[in-house]
Amino acid sequence: MIEFVRSRRSIRKYEKRPIDVRSLETLKEALLRCPSSRGINPWTFIFVDEAELLVGLSRAKEHGSGFLKNAALAIVVCGDESLSDVWVEDCSIAAVVAHLTAHSLGLGSCWVQIRNRVHSAEKTAEQYVQELLGIPANLRVEAMVSLGFPGETRAPVPAEKLEFEKIKINRYEKSA
Repeated sequence: MIEFVRSRRSIRKYEKRPIDVRSLETLKEALLRCPSSRGINPWTFIFVDEAELLVGLSRAKEHGSGFLKNAALAIVVCGDESLSDVWVEDCSIAAVVAHLTAHSLGLGSCWVQIRNRVHSAEKTAEQYVQELLGIPANLRVEAMVSLGFPGETRAPVPAEKLEFEKIKINRYEKSA
């Protein structure tokens, strides 16, 4: 498992080819098997593969979403905050499972934060995505995950660059 985690990197460049049906079904199953607080499953996932909509999603934020226009798929991760007070956490867990499942299928992926981000002076990124995809007001948009066949290769982060000082044992003690 550690080798798998070491080799997964955020991918923002994709080849122009669709994701096969079998992989899509695997992604759907993985998402629906995610853990959630008290088994409430407050999420809804919107799989977007239409080129025009992917271009629209790539404009959700001023920065950090442009690469979506070249992805084969975007998974929009939504949660119903009326069902669970930890919908953000549950949706975040699901998004990470999407990343790991994509990697296991030979796909690249990248997180696009939407909640609490700005689209324009008049609109949040969340409102923009809700309007673009016709998402009802009761569903909050946490994030999007871009997916596709990698058009770039990124080396694992070297162990010496890991921030081991962020790991504390038993108590928090300021590092000397």
